[in-house]
Amino acid sequence: MKKLLALVLAAIMALSVMSFAGAEAAEEPFVLSVMLPDFYTDVEFVREGNPLLDYIQEQTGVKLDIQLQANSSYGDILATTLATPESMPNLISFPGRDNTFVQNVNAFWDLTPYVFDTATYPWLANEAGLNIHKATAVNGKVYGVFRSRAFPRAGIYYRSDIAAKVGITKEPETIEELTALAEALAGYSEDTYALNMVGNYTAGTINVITVAMGAPNTWGVDENGNVYPAHESPAYLEGLKWLRHLYEIGGIDPNFVTVTSSDWDNIERTGKAFMRFDCNDNAHRQQEWFEKNEGVTEQIFEELIGLKKADGSITCWPQNAGYAGLVVVTKTVKEEDLPKVMKFLDWCNSYDGQMLLNAGLENVTYWIWADGTRHVYPEDVAGDSEEMVAKQKEYTDRNVTLQGSINQLTMGVPGDLTSSKYPTASSPLRDEYAANNIEFAKYAVLNPCATLTSETYTAFGSTLDTLLSDAAVQFISCVIDEDELKSVWEQWSEEGGEQIKAEYTAAYQAANAQ
Repeated sequence: MKKLLALVLAAIMALSVMSFAGAEAAEEPFVLSVMLPDFYTDVEFVREGNPLLDYIQEQTGVKLDIQLQANSSYGDILATTLATPESMPNLISFPGRDNTFVQNVNAFWDLTPYVFDTATYPWLANEAGLNIHKATAVNGKVYGVFRSRAFPRAGIYYRSDIAAKVGITKEPETIEELTALAEALAGYSEDTYALNMVGNYTAGTINVITVAMGAPNTWGVDENGNVYPAHESPAYLEGLKWLRHLYEIGGIDPNFVTVTSSDWDNIERTGKAFMRFDCNDNAHRQQEWFEKNEGVTEQIFEELIGLKKADGSITCWPQNAGYAGLVVVTKTVKEEDLPKVMKFLDWCNSYDGQMLLNAGLENVTYWIWADGTRHVYPEDVAGDSEEMVAKQKEYTDRNVTLQGSINQLTMGVPGDLTSSKYPTASSPLRDEYAANNIEFAKYAVLNPCATLTSETYTAFGSTLDTLLSDAAVQFISCVIDEDELKSVWEQWSEEGGEQIKAEYTAAYQAANAQ
């Protein structure tokens, strides 16, 4: 362990000399107080001489005064902190855009002018995050920088080796080509199916294809600012008909309604179905399972996202809102200092900022191996011998003391910029997944009512949602026809749907009033 610490100290000293040799004497740092949840309460991360914090100050001129609060009690501490606005930290990591966030926005700065200023703040105003900024808005204004989740994430993946056997070797780029692929897979054999669909999670499958066809994500807004449900879009019915057609030609298990998501993976692993509309990160997990358990050495899965419609446009169902929490700038920051704070947050979203917050410092908390992959220990410590495993644990344990919970300041507005340059695993599918999430984020269709409230929906929404989803499944499986499907839609309107539309329309128009 002493030898390891000596090597680390030497690396830190070398990094300091290489990065900052010859630099002029720094100005007095700009101090920013930050409150973050802490997942390593037994680690003294915030301390003088921590090379990660020193590096941030050298690069940005900002000295962070980090106030770590145990994640287990973070909500209670946040409530107490919000009760005294005049003494709040400058930056606060908020766990979500909930009622507490909305009720306290007057204590936070309106960041709208900054997060859409692409010239000055290229990472905060990056195209990949523009729709998500809008989705976090309160009354049309952005009061926090979102902390991203994998987005848009959802899509289609399929067995490319089986596709080749049925004559499809080109990756589909359009809905028409997807149809040809699905029909070909449906004819592969009598006891296999094209699409792996399960009864207790039909929403994902339906949303992927209907939004790809051009339907809204749950709710849409017309040119007059009126809210309408997805099923009133012709593209929604088009998507259901696409699935019904696949069912009719034997491309979907006729008993899919009784199959549960706990069997989803196994259906693919036993070669019973070859395509899935779901989270695309499952593609590399399935690939890796086949490599480990079946001895597969070639890539047998391919993922699709961003299929073009007949007019060339692209629309994607995002699977999630694209964020999980926000970083707010409280009004304890002087207004004249806001540009400086926003420049710091912009840096946090850049490649250098993301790498520092997520991985630390090269040759200190991560190493780039000869194959270009990133690891938390150097290449000469690789191996599974007892000695190597012990050394690996020394590195990972020490990394925690250097990094602590600094990653809770990560936002990732432009997507994960680090994995494409230095992936953490040499998997082409993992790399493709990360790249697709960046490339196609701008095509993601968000639910415009996700942040709005309808009293009728609160009271009856669950029942009405079930009415719609049951009818969609019955239509796909040929239990009811199109007239009967539309009859259920009329029932939805009569039993509260029209009132929900009116309430969401009023809320949407109020939130977007200029």
